[in-house]
Amino acid sequence: MKDIAATEFIEKRIYVIGGQKVMGDVDLAHLYGVTTKAFNQTIKRNKNRFPSDFMFSLLPAEQETMRSHFVTASQRNKRFAPIVFTEQGVSMLSGVLRSDRAVRMNVAIMRAFIKLRSILKNQKEFTEQFEKLEQHLGTHDKPINSILNAIHQLMGPRPPKRKASGFMDRGNSPHV
Repeated sequence: MKDIAATEFIEKRIYVIGGQKVMGDVDLAHLYGVTTKAFNQTIKRNKNRFPSDFMFSLLPAEQETMRSHFVTASQRNKRFAPIVFTEQGVSMLSGVLRSDRAVRMNVAIMRAFIKLRSILKNQKEFTEQFEKLEQHLGTHDKPINSILNAIHQLMGPRPPKRKASGFMDRGNSPHV
């Protein structure tokens, strides 16, 4: 997988569940080039490396919400709840999965998480600045309306519209 294609694939597979950015076991197994079963067996053998804030199974309600997002859901054994990994859990995978591909994918995944964090930070800063601007402009509404009213008063009353009077050439008379 090329770096750009891998990055795009990864970015589309980072989800927010319970306020945490996570990746699913099916997507991670695909990235690392192993079956989901082999991936999860490796995780089970190293369970002590993955506390609940690094990795967790989705609750039934979360599964329903995410079913539309996990395009690869049909590839999983439906008897087992999907397992998701937080950024720290993905980082810990580098100590468990050591193939060359796993190392490359882990670097790419970490970069995707960093990029997402940067985008979210910039969005938050933009939102805060926009709210400040709205508040600032809101304080100017009354003074601007007062100025406009004063200008209208200085201009005086508008003259009434008149009907045109006098000779009107309707195009029927001969021109000399």
